[in-house]
Amino acid sequence: MKSLVLEEQHVLSLRDFPEISRAEATLGPRDVRIKLHTVGICGSDVHYYTHGRIGPFVITQPMILGHEGAGTVVEIGAEVTTLAVGDRVCMEPGLPDPNSRASRLGLYNVDPAVRFWATPPVHGILRPTCVHPENFTFKLPDTVSFAEAAMVEPLAVGVHAATKARIKPGDTAVVLGAGPIGLVTALSALAAGCARVYVADLSEKKLEIATSLSAAITPINVRSESPASVVARDTDGWGVDVVFEATGSAAAAARVFEPLCPGGCVVMIGGQPEPIQYDAGAAMIREARVENIFRYAHVFPRCVGMLASGAIDVKPLITRTFAFEDSVHAFVVAASAPASDVKMQIELPQ
Repeated sequence: MKSLVLEEQHVLSLRDFPEISRAEATLGPRDVRIKLHTVGICGSDVHYYTHGRIGPFVITQPMILGHEGAGTVVEIGAEVTTLAVGDRVCMEPGLPDPNSRASRLGLYNVDPAVRFWATPPVHGILRPTCVHPENFTFKLPDTVSFAEAAMVEPLAVGVHAATKARIKPGDTAVVLGAGPIGLVTALSALAAGCARVYVADLSEKKLEIATSLSAAITPINVRSESPASVVARDTDGWGVDVVFEATGSAAAAARVFEPLCPGGCVVMIGGQPEPIQYDAGAAMIREARVENIFRYAHVFPRCVGMLASGAIDVKPLITRTFAFEDSVHAFVVAASAPASDVKMQIELPQ
């Protein structure tokens, strides 16, 4: 079956991949087989394509890309009870060791043994079918489309970040970065109860998209003004309750405390390739609480519920869709980082 394969850095191909067919030929008793419908292109997929590695995870052999997916159950294991053939589903891509200490503490996302789609040496899901455990596969209501369901994975990052922030009704927040993760974080902060969310970025196009999402979002173009100055002006110098760092930029991360109010919280979302400058004095005088997140845990059902109810609308973030046969071209486009695009997706043949 044809899969989108990263052969090595800068080299993609759409080809048969018999290894994965053999590996998933047998269905475990608590597994389901899913026919993929829609798969999102994540920044990590693009980074593996352009750089061949992310931190300690290095492409040393061909790997199938993709981990943001939705599809239809076509086969179930003998002991599966919550899903049936024909169910539309989305899938949480990280599988921990259920017996690990981290998992037993409920921190399964930081289990050192977690196996995550499209993270070497684990293959992703830009292919016709995949096999996945029932416990990490979630049934979709009729009101949630496959395209929206493929957004649950990035949305889960934003919901996890908002949960870590302990947002209260009426709080204010700054989100640094208007990429896909920054924008789902802004939506999650509003759904959690924020009265106002500032979104800061260099791209005017992305800020326009951010502004279109809600009247409660205020854009800040950091080319012309700083988040700290805008927030100080609007809050009589007090600051916002929460700052979300979603850029992965060392320069942005070094200034996260500037817009923060006393007693506020900073949530570090963006991955940093190198150690960053940290203003301990600015944190100290605010008694700032600092949270870090690694992917997400326990939030996929919440995300599906909010999409189903309309509490969060991710449709405006899906800015381009490609056919599966155009997957290689889709990654070339994604790697060029068009300013007007947020989330690109790939639809597989049905």
